[in-house]
Amino acid sequence: MLECAVVATPDERWGERPKAFVTLKDDGAATEREIIDFCRDHIAHYKCPVAVEFGPLPKTSTGKVQKYVLREREWAGHDMRVN
Repeated sequence: MLECAVVATPDERWGERPKAFVTLKDDGAATEREIIDFCRDHIAHYKCPVAVEFGPLPKTSTGKVQKYVLREREWAGHDMRVN
């Protein structure tokens, strides 16, 4: 894995749940299941992502990940947003 970001996404039961956005190294390989299982083995289950999306992360001109862009994409079309 090269880099990742985790943001809250809408969930009918809990209000929100974590989702991971992952950029793999050029020679890297991982599946959604492998990442979720790794997290379940190392952190509390409620903190583990329920989904993983692979691809490049949106960044500022200085290289900082724009998590608000990921959040807005996930919450688009939802009336209620839990903060």
